[in-house]
Amino acid sequence: MPHPQAAGGARSTVRAWRPDVPGLVEVFHARYVDHAYPAHTHDAWTLLIVDDGAIRFDLDRHHHGAAGSAVTLLPPHVPHDGRAATPNGFRKRVLYMEPPVLGDDLIGAAVDDPTLLDRQLRQRVHQLHRVLAEPGDGLEAESRLALIRERLRDRLRGPRPSPPAPRGLADRLLELLDARTTTGMTLSDAAAELHAHPTHLVRSFTVAFGLPPHRYLTGRRVELARRMLLAGRRPADVASAAGFYDQAHLTRHFTRYLGVAPARYAGGARRR
Repeated sequence: MPHPQAAGGARSTVRAWRPDVPGLVEVFHARYVDHAYPAHTHDAWTLLIVDDGAIRFDLDRHHHGAAGSAVTLLPPHVPHDGRAATPNGFRKRVLYMEPPVLGDDLIGAAVDDPTLLDRQLRQRVHQLHRVLAEPGDGLEAESRLALIRERLRDRLRGPRPSPPAPRGLADRLLELLDARTTTGMTLSDAAAELHAHPTHLVRSFTVAFGLPPHRYLTGRRVELARRMLLAGRRPADVASAAGFYDQAHLTRHFTRYLGVAPARYAGGARRR
């Protein structure tokens, strides 16, 4: 993933990048004080959360606001503008999603109700932004986007019961992840190979094994890294050998799982 680009002066800051995640066109983080967007449209779905301050905007000539725990969803091809609703401006994070992620059939519902008061959805969007800020967690980003898509569609059209998934689907995904622990795979590739919808695949695996597929894969890689470290291999070599993007990626997840950095873990093993 390319590093975010920063721009702006003391009063405004902008970071934007294109993530290597199917369905996402752009990630956009901005802090604005006195900037006002003129009326415009996007080719993509705009999913935004406000971390500080508040925004006023018109969508299809109707007045709306965005702030706090709400999630705002702006449909493609529908005119909207935007400006700060507070004297100190606002700080926002935005995901631009390709039109097929939600489909044209939901544009009308999003125009009618672009502001979604849904704390779980907001938390999921926040978690996806956190994952996208660091390289190496593509499977997690795809999984989180799939769950966000499902939640958005449920909010806009009402939830529809999902047919129970056979345990065999989760078992087959487990076999794929075990076979490709170090090389990894995308959620899209797994769904194509198993002939299943990505969201259904994530749900089936989580119900069957109690954790989502990306977390299972990361845990497998951490366990592999532990064995390599105990065998005397250097953390820099272990990172790529265990399937991590780089040493920083290994360190982040290893510390999260074990409470100690790989170098300290290996040092303790050598002292024994």
